[in-house]
Amino acid sequence: MKISVALITLNEEVNLPRTLESVKPLVRDGQGEIIIVDSGSTDRTLEIARSFGAKIFSEPWKGFAAQKNSAMEKASGEWVLQLDADEALEAELILELHHALEQSGNCVGYWIPRKNYFLGRWIKHGGFYPDPKLRLIRRGAGKFEEYGAHPTIKVEGATGRLKHALIHNAYPDLSGYIDHMNSYSSSGAEVAVGKGHRGFSLLNIVVRPKLTFLYNYIFRLGFLDGREGFLLHMYHAVYVSWKYAKAWELSRNRRS
Repeated sequence: MKISVALITLNEEVNLPRTLESVKPLVRDGQGEIIIVDSGSTDRTLEIARSFGAKIFSEPWKGFAAQKNSAMEKASGEWVLQLDADEALEAELILELHHALEQSGNCVGYWIPRKNYFLGRWIKHGGFYPDPKLRLIRRGAGKFEEYGAHPTIKVEGATGRLKHALIHNAYPDLSGYIDHMNSYSSSGAEVAVGKGHRGFSLLNIVVRPKLTFLYNYIFRLGFLDGREGFLLHMYHAVYVSWKYAKAWELSRNRRS
């Protein structure tokens, strides 16, 4: 049963080899294909993609959901596995994927757990695991809908859950994490404004971040992930503050 692996890329030469190497067993010998929609990489991303036999399409940036949907629409396999360029498959997940599709019945999609790594450590607590993502769907059964920097796939029909995980190597260093949170907080501000968070609020900018830290670090046992867990939850709380501060700034600028 042919599987299409769909990705979007922009300057992913560091992450892409690991990701594409992990999916080779899914696509070798004509069993599947790799679809990449690139939005203007200037590093070795396209060279690396070609070395793995990927089908490459260059398109201007249209937003996360639209870009991911464009990649999935180009797939020819019966099933589409959508990945981020900083994700890889556990070896055991390959076998589980094949077994699931052979027994899929009326399922139109599968949720896959994700192991998030921060500064080289797998973050097991604080709400970061199992972090299930709906990433494997029947072609045409669903599409991504925009939700800030984290669009999600919506499908109509039954879904199943897999046991083995995606490996998410998103934040190997603090500078990269801070850059991402700056970008994500801007996208999150757009969502917050859409939900009516337009005014300056100490509740959102001060209290909510502190409660977020306490909830994830204490009550969801984030402290069990050591120094890395402390830094992750502390800076995630800062991200929450940035998001609502930017929502206020955004709504103020739109009124002026």
